[in-house]
Amino acid sequence: MTARILGIESSCDETAAAVVADGTTILSSVVASQVEIHRKYGGVVPELASREHLRQIVPVVREALSQAGVALKDVDAIGVTQGPGLVGALLVGLTYGKVLALALEKPLIAVNHLEGHVHAVLLEARAAGRAPKLPAMCLIVSGGHTLLYRVAAKNSATGNGALQLSYSRVGGTRDDAAGEAYDKVAKMLALGYPGGPVLDKLAMHGNPQAVRFSEPKMDGNPYDFSFSGIKTAVLYYLRKRPELQQEIDARQQALAHGERNAEALRALSSEVTLDLVASFQHAVVEGLIRRTLAAAEQFGAASVLVSGGVAANRELRARFDEEASKRGLEVFFPSRALSTDNAAMIAAAAYPKLVAGERADASLNAMPNFPLG
Repeated sequence: MTARILGIESSCDETAAAVVADGTTILSSVVASQVEIHRKYGGVVPELASREHLRQIVPVVREALSQAGVALKDVDAIGVTQGPGLVGALLVGLTYGKVLALALEKPLIAVNHLEGHVHAVLLEARAAGRAPKLPAMCLIVSGGHTLLYRVAAKNSATGNGALQLSYSRVGGTRDDAAGEAYDKVAKMLALGYPGGPVLDKLAMHGNPQAVRFSEPKMDGNPYDFSFSGIKTAVLYYLRKRPELQQEIDARQQALAHGERNAEALRALSSEVTLDLVASFQHAVVEGLIRRTLAAAEQFGAASVLVSGGVAANRELRARFDEEASKRGLEVFFPSRALSTDNAAMIAAAAYPKLVAGERADASLNAMPNFPLG
């Protein structure tokens, strides 16, 4: 019998709902983005995010059900993000999910947002008939997270495909997340928010070897990341080149007038700026790949999973495929639509929990710092 799970995600600045059947078939996936609201602040404002979630949650859930052709009473369970994330934002989705589950007398499944990102990869791979070999090394890389987990199977998949997974944290960022570093560098250069997509497009037009960024030197875990140093290096680079301020001001004016097209911003950028962008991206991507593949080798991973908003990055995907193939490893990415926060991944992660009999009750509360594993 098919289990249709309504997933609800509200951990940061996307209000999302989706209906997924048996953890692999996406019947609908609706995301209401808040980018336009937070853009002028150059980052997510928690109070504004919570307010917008309140405004969007009901219509987004209704649209997800409509697109799936499923009545609310006919869903088999409600999967909700418990954390990690912004506490006010989490509470909106969590509270609405609890109300629905109680009113409909449906199982309520609490999901870790990070586990959702793992399932964003798995659900599409399995639907395509090419399930990743386990154990896998998973890199979750976004504006809020840069983490490495070893993902292993707890059991053999049952007839319904509900594979139970275990997670062991291998490494993580000690300061900024990779996506956060992208946003901060884009802000310095007046390239708009969010910074990742535009920097990725402009990097194609620069020389990635033009500016040398030193590798961060850290004691302790060799699989930890650090991005504050490269962000600071970009700041110092700009301070030493005051002649770049004129073009930064020109781009700032363009942004103020609503011009956010990457090609238009490229036209306002010198070769020096394009080289800086390309070099910054190259350094970030190489650092992510080097540590992930080193961890995969050390911990005996049979495949590599890459998920989160930065997983949509063009250079990251190309370089991962190239370097992993040299080691005989296959790399799995979610589609770009499932790389960023979405509720399909929450519904997919809820499915094996539903099959295992896991249930949450009315006491369920948000966990802004919710470790995985």
